Amino acid sequence: MHKVILNSFVIVGLLFLTPLQAQKKELSFAQAWGQEASVTQPINQYIGWADNDHYIERDRTDGRRYQVHVKTNERTYYMPPVQSDTEVSIKNKDIYIRYGNDPERRLTQSPDVEEKNPTLSPDGKYVAFTRDNDLYSVKIEDGSEVRYTSDGTNVIYNGWSSWVYYEEILGRATNYKAFWWSPDSKQLAFMRFDDTQVPMFPIYVSKGQHGYLEETRYPKAGDPNPEVKVGFVQVEGSPVIWADFNEKDDQYFGEPYWSFDSQSIMVQWMNRDQTNLKFYSVNPNDGSKHEIYDEKQSTWINLDHSERITYLADNKHYILKSDRTGWAHYYLYTLDGKLVNPLTSGDWQVTSLELVDEKNNVVYFTARKENSATVDLYRVNYSGKGLKRLTFGDYTHQVEVSPDGKYFITNYSNVSTPNKVALIDNAGKLVSELADSRSADFENYNIGKTEYFTIPSDDEKFDLPVIVTYPVDFDKSKVYPVIMSIYGGPDAGSVKNTWKGTSNQYWAKEGVIQITCDHRASGHHGKQGVAWMHRNLGKWEMVDYITVAKWLKAKSWVADDKLLITGHSYGGYLTCLALTKGADYFDYGIAGAPVTGWELYDTHYTERWMDTPQDNPQGYHEGSVLTYVDQYKGMLRIMHGDMDDNVHMQNTIQLIDALTDRSVPFELMIYPGSRHGFARSKNAYDFKERVRFYYQYLLEKAVPEDFK
Repeated sequence: MHKVILNSFVIVGLLFLTPLQAQKKELSFAQAWGQEASVTQPINQYIGWADNDHYIERDRTDGRRYQVHVKTNERTYYMPPVQSDTEVSIKNKDIYIRYGNDPERRLTQSPDVEEKNPTLSPDGKYVAFTRDNDLYSVKIEDGSEVRYTSDGTNVIYNGWSSWVYYEEILGRATNYKAFWWSPDSKQLAFMRFDDTQVPMFPIYVSKGQHGYLEETRYPKAGDPNPEVKVGFVQVEGSPVIWADFNEKDDQYFGEPYWSFDSQSIMVQWMNRDQTNLKFYSVNPNDGSKHEIYDEKQSTWINLDHSERITYLADNKHYILKSDRTGWAHYYLYTLDGKLVNPLTSGDWQVTSLELVDEKNNVVYFTARKENSATVDLYRVNYSGKGLKRLTFGDYTHQVEVSPDGKYFITNYSNVSTPNKVALIDNAGKLVSELADSRSADFENYNIGKTEYFTIPSDDEKFDLPVIVTYPVDFDKSKVYPVIMSIYGGPDAGSVKNTWKGTSNQYWAKEGVIQITCDHRASGHHGKQGVAWMHRNLGKWEMVDYITVAKWLKAKSWVADDKLLITGHSYGGYLTCLALTKGADYFDYGIAGAPVTGWELYDTHYTERWMDTPQDNPQGYHEGSVLTYVDQYKGMLRIMHGDMDDNVHMQNTIQLIDALTDRSVPFELMIYPGSRHGFARSKNAYDFKERVRFYYQYLLEKAVPEDFK
């Protein structure tokens, strides 16, 4: 397939500028950066469903929400249910609650100590929270508090995550929350973390006359992890019941899942090597457990913090998501762990479970089936039969399915088609077109063309997906510099066949080719593709990115000395690797917050792919940027926040130490007060410096006045 696509790509390059093109409008500076409308226009947002027959629309002009009937199109102001329109927040270090437009009410009275993660119970009667690393709740009716734990310290956390769990297991979206209400609101499950043995990593804060140290318990690869317990308490207060696990074991616990009837809870357990995943059904009344699922893989298993298990309301089944075949699929299980049957199968990936219609025994889900760079909605019966694609075309679809599954709204686009919105029924039939972001002048603007296609890997085992935006009035008799944007982490691809807006058009106007590309292990080829990274991070990413670089530089219209690669975090790591290990193929690099040696990163993420430094010293050596620093050439710009608590600035310091020892040129920018993402106050400067770098090294001319 890729040969056909590449041939069509070459044909594009042979096209000459037509008189019609010459008469088209040119984007202004603001339009080229997406700051002003041009080829597209704003559209209303379609944010969900009020009920089976009414979808919710947020009007772009007045900002109000409306409910619209799917058949009559009657549009009325939407009033959300009181429960869903309840806001619980922290103000002046205390918890406040507000119902709808009513005045807010203060629930706690402890202004000297801030509450964290206030979470409303399902019945709306209580708010659970943590205070000084202990777990509490407050009764909304009378403001009475219940304290469930009392041993919280600076290394003991109840209901508040240890750093590595927040970052890697439970997820950043939790904001360190590690407690969960039962559906009946009668119990709370929580995790207790003991960081006593976890090494402390000091982050120096330079504010004030003397500065100070911010101390984080951060386990680097091979270090001791936190000891974890899973506990349960009754909402009215009770002694903690601990799940029957030994906290001294070297293990991980994933997010627990309450059963539909609140009588049991599913606890995910994994060994330190991350090769064995087990589910235990735990009785919250006595902590007893029994194993109901056991999965082993030779490489690793992802301890997902979303959608691993979906309980069904029949209280008899759950749906499991697993990539144990080499591709992520859904499976139907009974509560006691018996496989009923696979719901999906094949050499493609499911992405998200959208709705389980238990009345009709139908599952609605999204998947990357037609093309790994697009997403579609499908339905399938509980039996695994009757698979049907409900969306259409060569688009990526973002869907909102109605509560009864009879309709869905799709916001769809691809690299050449701006976003459109449509209402579809559950047979895949178009009911109505709701919105089109294409402006009336879409065809009248002269913009750089964007294409999606694939390039064969050097060993011809994989098709490597890429998206290219060509310069405006692309002419193959000319020579252009290239910006290659990457991330590159395992199962974390950047290539998505969606509309990219116009923010890439400024550099297209300036005569720069822009390319985004993915490697074999970026997720397009399932777990069986990602598994190539096992014990050797950095190897296959560079092999495949070099393949793309060689493909580019073989083109007569690509400058042979002006290929710039750029990325942040994992992308920063690969950018540094490209200017050292891959320096024969890459000329410039801009690296944000790079990992430079995997022994400097955390246990759970690093060891998943690499095992420990003690078990895999060769892999750590070959995956380190410092190993190849003698091969450095070109020009690398490195940026890092001095308070980065994720990828520590230690990584950059060790790299620049090696570079300065070798007296080679590079650029360095430290952003004071910035974490892994640079502080907002630094963004304007960072943007201007990136612009300056592009003009200085790729375009070799002065920065225009528009940027000054």
